Amino acid sequence: MRPSRIKAKLRRDEPVLITQLHLTDPSVFEFTSLMGFDGIWMDMEHHFYSLETAGNLMRAARVGVTDIVARPGKGEFMRMQRMLEAGAQGIMYPRCDDAKEATEAVRWAKFPPMGVRGFDGGNPDMPYCTMPTEQYLREANQETFMIIQIEQPWTVDHLDAIAAVEGVDVLMLGPCDFSIQSGIPGQLNHEQVRQTTEKIAAAARRAGKHWGCPSGSVEQTQRLLDMGARVIFHHADIVAIKIIQEEIQRTFAPLGFTFENRLGGQNA
Repeated sequence: MRPSRIKAKLRRDEPVLITQLHLTDPSVFEFTSLMGFDGIWMDMEHHFYSLETAGNLMRAARVGVTDIVARPGKGEFMRMQRMLEAGAQGIMYPRCDDAKEATEAVRWAKFPPMGVRGFDGGNPDMPYCTMPTEQYLREANQETFMIIQIEQPWTVDHLDAIAAVEGVDVLMLGPCDFSIQSGIPGQLNHEQVRQTTEKIAAAARRAGKHWGCPSGSVEQTQRLLDMGARVIFHHADIVAIKIIQEEIQRTFAPLGFTFENRLGGQNA
């Protein structure tokens, strides 16, 4: 079974950098994995491509070294299991309410005796019935990791209990949704967001677990690392394309080129 790059780094207390891919061209996943990123955030909570498409994207990523961190929707436990069978090394579970829900997410992601995940073996994660069953179950439980997202203000009261759940590897602040649910939409530097980040860090530390957060810059990442974060989510393919395209328009406009920008920019 393919070992998890992310879990190996976390065992050594090394920082992990994960980037998000929105586009569904397998070449983008292959290219990113060949570049050696620790993880690709595959978001199927909000994106609408099928599990079949997701499986082909994961297959492309296996050419390189990068883990797939797949996010299902809240409560999509059967879909989560199929993500793992398709080859995801980690699950990012969104909008977790409390320790009971975190326990349920772990149970669906792990084989007995840790959980209730069903066995198949004829899929890419084993891969394809090529391992003894007991070895596969043991390695899958060892290498599969669970990220629990804290995205709702009432979940903060349950941080210690969530962090204490066996099988929860990482606590992750979802700052955008947290700000919206807290009535401070988009205010990611708000005091409430800052205090919640500190509470997540403290709960993870008390439980001997790791924690992480999206970061928009090198400077913010350094602050998070100084606070003890080890899992950093940075950038996305569509954002990178937008930045490059805007730079092209900015630098070429003085040469007389004009653009009909329908995304809120100014016509040049």
